Amino acid sequence: MSHYPLPQRLAAEALGTATLVMTVVGSGIMADTLSGGNVALALLGNTLATGAMLIVLILIFGPISGAHLNPAVTLAFALRGETKPRVALAYVLVQIAVGLGGVLAAHFMFDQPLFQLSTTARTGAGQWFSEAAATFGLVATILGTVRHRPEAVPYAVGLFISAGYWFTSSTSFANPAVTVARALTRSFSGILPADVPAFVVAQLMGALVATVVFGWFAASASRLSDLGK
Repeated sequence: MSHYPLPQRLAAEALGTATLVMTVVGSGIMADTLSGGNVALALLGNTLATGAMLIVLILIFGPISGAHLNPAVTLAFALRGETKPRVALAYVLVQIAVGLGGVLAAHFMFDQPLFQLSTTARTGAGQWFSEAAATFGLVATILGTVRHRPEAVPYAVGLFISAGYWFTSSTSFANPAVTVARALTRSFSGILPADVPAFVVAQLMGALVATVVFGWFAASASRLSDLGK
C-alpha cells in the first residue's frame, strides 16, 4: 500500500496515464507515417513503443500510486479491497480525463488537428472477446506477478501488452481510459466512438473474471498453507 498522500497518487496516475495515451497515439502516428502503408510494420512500431513505455511508467509511478493507469486495473484492486472505493473512483475519473489530454499532446507534437473523431471501425464478437481476453490476461499478469514476484510486474505487463497487440484481433486495448481516448484520433490507433462502449464492457468483464479467478487461487493457497501448519 502506498504511503503517499492522495493528491500525489492522483498526480502520478494523471502523469502516467497521459503519457501512456500519448505514447500509444503518437507512436501510432509515427508508425503509420514511416511504414509506407505496411500495416504489419506500423503495428510493430506501435507495439514496441507501448510495451517499452509501460515498463518505464510502472517503474516510475508504481511506488507512488501503484501505477494502475487503467480503470480495469483499479476495479480489480477495489474488488480485492486493496483500494478504497472513494480512491478508486478518483483514480478512474483522473485516468479518463487525462487520457484525453494525452491524445491532444500527441496531435500537437505531430502538427495534426487537436480535436478529431476516429473513423476506424472495431466491432464484432471476435473483437469483443479479444478485449475481454486481453484484459483478463493483463489483470491476471498483474495479480499473479504482484503476489509472487512484485519486482517483475513492470516487465511482465510490458511483455503481455506487447504480445497482446499481436495475438488479439482487437490489438489489445485492455484499458477503458485508453479506449475512450483513442476514439478522439483519426490515426492508426483510433477506434470509432460508437464502438467504444462494447469494448469497455468487454474489458470490465475480463477484469472481473480475472479478479474472481485469482481471488480463488489466493484463497486456495491460504487454506493449503493453514493445513500445513
